[in-house]
Amino acid sequence: MKAIGFKKSLHIDEADSFIEFEKEIPTAEGRDILVKIEAISVNPVDYKIRKNSLKDTQQDIPKVIGWDAIGTVEATGDEVTLFKKGDRVYYAGDLTRDGSNQEFQIVDERIVGMAPKNISIEQAAAMPLTSLTAYEILFDRLQLNKEKDKDKTILIIGGAGGVGSVGIQLAKKVLGLSVIATASREVTAEWCLKMGADHLVNHQDLVSEVKKIGFEQVDFIVDFVNLNEYWDAIVELIKPQGKIGSISDPTGPVPLNQLKKKSAAFYWELMFTRAMFQTEDMIAQHHILNQISQLLDEGILQPTMNTTLDGFTAENMKAAHRLLESGKSVGKLVVKF
Repeated sequence: MKAIGFKKSLHIDEADSFIEFEKEIPTAEGRDILVKIEAISVNPVDYKIRKNSLKDTQQDIPKVIGWDAIGTVEATGDEVTLFKKGDRVYYAGDLTRDGSNQEFQIVDERIVGMAPKNISIEQAAAMPLTSLTAYEILFDRLQLNKEKDKDKTILIIGGAGGVGSVGIQLAKKVLGLSVIATASREVTAEWCLKMGADHLVNHQDLVSEVKKIGFEQVDFIVDFVNLNEYWDAIVELIKPQGKIGSISDPTGPVPLNQLKKKSAAFYWELMFTRAMFQTEDMIAQHHILNQISQLLDEGILQPTMNTTLDGFTAENMKAAHRLLESGKSVGKLVVKF
């Protein structure tokens, strides 16, 4: 089968930043399924790992990354109970295994969901990683629910990105929160409003921007951009006994002691934790993805795909990473095989 990978971490414009090569189709065993991939989505985690995982070394066999895919089940391991051959599935995969930048992939059935039926393959490919991340941070980490939290306020830092796009929708359409989203450009502002944000603020002067629209403090804050950059604003804007969540990678220490006087709670979210540590509740991602499929099929959630590249080639993978690294992408980018 065809795969695309890299032997060394290189600048995206280098000739060998991505390499097309042939490898054997793997065999499904145990709780694994073998999926024939039809489309993938590219996320910031992709380019971060491409840029950093092989900086100081070079390997003979290219490293295959990629953490969003939709495809058809081709074979199942002898312990598989959730899927059968021919099922169309989607998933975000596992950091510790080969990724989705190949024509066939092995993945544990417990982190796979049945793909939505009422949207396109490309639209579905855009959803797993960002939906899992947004769902987990809101429901599993902050433990929000509609009955007790409806009409409370949430500030979403990074509303127009992949996770923010789903986060806005889940917060507004499923939880019934009043949603404030950051957006600094006209195109990102329009996108956040399309996703369902009630209010828009510019991230460059966050405290005054939030107060300008009538909020002295907010009940919940989620950071999808840069925790260190916005930490002082987060500490000032969070209500006493409020909740804060983040997915970003800190560039320095995070002074949690500043939250003590407000008895505010802070939560990390990493979508890969369940698969990486084979947690007892690993199958929760199967259920979350099935729930996201239902919300998409019912039209409660709308797909977040905004850019499509046609063809599984090294050049298209380079183009995808180049766009994400620019910081100018809005919504999700998909490569159709």
